[in-house]
Amino acid sequence: MILRTIHIDENSCDGCGLCVKACHEGALKIVNGKARLVNESLCDGIGDCLPACPRDAISFIEKDIVPNLMAVPSSQWPIKLALISPAMPLLKGSIIIASDCTGFVMDHIKDHISNRPMLICCPKLEPKERFDKIYKILAETPIDEVEVLRMDIPCCSILTKIITDAVDKSGKKIELKETIIERDGRVFK
Repeated sequence: MILRTIHIDENSCDGCGLCVKACHEGALKIVNGKARLVNESLCDGIGDCLPACPRDAISFIEKDIVPNLMAVPSSQWPIKLALISPAMPLLKGSIIIASDCTGFVMDHIKDHISNRPMLICCPKLEPKERFDKIYKILAETPIDEVEVLRMDIPCCSILTKIITDAVDKSGKKIELKETIIERDGRVFK
């Protein structure tokens, strides 16, 4: 699997700390007067730190990695599709891909999730290119079951189609389940 992360050229870095302020994930710190990637697993690969660096000391790199499939997360962060990396070791077995709104209407969503990894997104507001990541996640990870958790509203129905298409494109045998939530939080189907 390919992990996209950042590289800091210490010779160019002047330690100004602007990249640390721009990194919303807390992956960067100033160590001995230089910016350092102190927690690679927090780096989302989006690169908010790149334009913040006045010295152009930060660049993207891609690493071919072998994920530790034995790692068991105690809690999941992040859950937003934009921040999820296909290289995250928690992406295996059964996962939930939910529309953003479901978590705000279901009283017992934690019980429904049942310790499965969850990705959230909005089929109406996310850029269409972001959904290519769902295919990449399904194709490159040992996922064998996906539950689509969506609202019973027209704009949410496309989420199931997006994920069905990604499953088909992956060429893998992945069980697909759809759970529809009514506006009052009850499970419809």
